[in-house]
Amino acid sequence: MRPVDLAREHGLSTQAIRNYEDAGILPVAERTAHGYRTYTPLHAQALRAFLALVAGHGHQTATSIMQAVNRDATDDALRIIDESHAQLLDDRRTLLAVEAALRDLAPVPQERGDTFIGPLARRLGIRPATLRKWERSGLVRPRRDPQTGYRVYGAADVRDVRLAHQLRRGGYLLEQIAPLIGQVRSAGGVAPLESTLREWGERLSARGRAMLAGAAALDAYLDCRPAPRPRGE
Repeated sequence: MRPVDLAREHGLSTQAIRNYEDAGILPVAERTAHGYRTYTPLHAQALRAFLALVAGHGHQTATSIMQAVNRDATDDALRIIDESHAQLLDDRRTLLAVEAALRDLAPVPQERGDTFIGPLARRLGIRPATLRKWERSGLVRPRRDPQTGYRVYGAADVRDVRLAHQLRRGGYLLEQIAPLIGQVRSAGGVAPLESTLREWGERLSARGRAMLAGAAALDAYLDCRPAPRPRGE
């Protein structure tokens, strides 16, 4: 089949097909006497596998998987897939940790009045130095008393501190926590984040389903491929 025949099925350009072959995503095509590429059902299956993998793993990872398969390094391809699944699992654990941290915050009545670094640190069982470190990292932004210069934590600041404390206890790094605190702050509290977390979970589920579809398409492609030659031949 011609490049246009392969491209038409997926709404791609013929140049995209050539680029995929040049990148090692598709097997090398045979050439006619006039130098034109000719593709086979094997190439069609490779393209289906690649596009299915892109949906779950992203373009770069899908490219690496297909490149490994096409150079007969199937074990390398499977390792890349395993690493991508591990990243999805890590993302799911992060979501669960965030949801748990927010649930722990929800039953607590809204803070009234202001507090200082010492009482707040004692309440949470942490050192004042930890709160100062979190401030330097941008997790909390207490204001300063204009007369004494002491840090003053309002209700929103205490909320941010408690959320950071929950996530740190879950093993998350400050640089992982900072974006979430920023979202809570910009949303004006925890409640508006419920829809964000729900959408996050839906995206993770869709990614997991796409990975399953990609695995099925790749397995079909592997079944079509000729057995690799023994080394030394």
